[in-house]
Amino acid sequence: MTAGRSGEVSLIMSTTSQASINAVLETAVPVAEVEEVRAIALRHFGIRGEPTRLPGERDSNFHIRTEDGDHFLLRISNPVEDRQVTDFQTKLLLHIEQTDPGLPVPRIVRSVEGRPEIILTLPGQPPSVGRLYTFLQGEPLYKTPPSWRQRRNIGGVLARIDLAIREFQHPGSNHELMWDMKHAHRLRPLLVHVEDRRRRALVERFLDRFEQFVLPAMPNLRTQVIHNDLNPHNVLVAERDHDHVTGVIDFGDAVLAPLVNDPAVAAAYRNADAGHPLETISEFIAGYHAVLPLYDAEFEILFDLVATRMILTVLITSWRAAIQPENREYILRNAPSAWAGLERFAALDRAEAHAYLRRNSRSE
Repeated sequence: MTAGRSGEVSLIMSTTSQASINAVLETAVPVAEVEEVRAIALRHFGIRGEPTRLPGERDSNFHIRTEDGDHFLLRISNPVEDRQVTDFQTKLLLHIEQTDPGLPVPRIVRSVEGRPEIILTLPGQPPSVGRLYTFLQGEPLYKTPPSWRQRRNIGGVLARIDLAIREFQHPGSNHELMWDMKHAHRLRPLLVHVEDRRRRALVERFLDRFEQFVLPAMPNLRTQVIHNDLNPHNVLVAERDHDHVTGVIDFGDAVLAPLVNDPAVAAAYRNADAGHPLETISEFIAGYHAVLPLYDAEFEILFDLVATRMILTVLITSWRAAIQPENREYILRNAPSAWAGLERFAALDRAEAHAYLRRNSRSE
């Protein structure tokens, strides 16, 4: 990392734990060869299969197809990730398995020694945590045509997840995470990566709204652990019925935060390029609200939070693409949609936007 980038990151960090998560985002994913993964699966899990590398933001992921036709996902965590955070993510999935076993989320597969996590030492690299999950079947959401029924169903599944984990507690749940909207105001230093002045002003406008309306409201909001990353790459649907959700994956950004942040994060990826800017978003929120009703105070800042997630998307991905150009395509995959959403949101009156969401998200 250059001196300039180091200084830039130090402006964002305020605690040791935040330094850790920034290090995770800056550090390249662990390097593992297919032959090594094949040996790991057999030695630690008794599984003989063929691994295929999958993309990942900060971890190494492999789809393993066994000789018996079973499917698994092996994840090798970034070696600089806090072990308490890794344990938090593991225990969270184990908790969901107990509280709502019907939810379509990955299941932890224990090692031959009966452990949910193993420690791996790859050649020339620090020790990493390895975990094996069931591999959920389905079509990635981003590859399918959207529909209002699909949006409502996804909202309902997310609400079920939040209900399943509302009592979950863990000492690692409140870790510092750049993708946690509680800390959106700390990302102003990343504005230097938005070269277009008009776009930079657009981001500043919504950051100002976050500080004016959202930050003062947060202390009085319901708080719990949330998934925090229901983007189109983390949702699977049935191949023959794209309205049916078959999987919600990747709990790597789970964090303790205001509950309303979870539907807001997901809604930020449900914007469309035609019709009212909030029509498709309200359809998703309606599905969530029907299962887990939002309070008036949460509706009051929902529009601001959806915009804030779009801000995080454009700022963090622009910064990370500059640091890791070799992973640029994957990192920037959601940025165009976020920019389009911010452009459409800019034309809306804030009070009217909130009234629209309250009215349409509560309708049957």
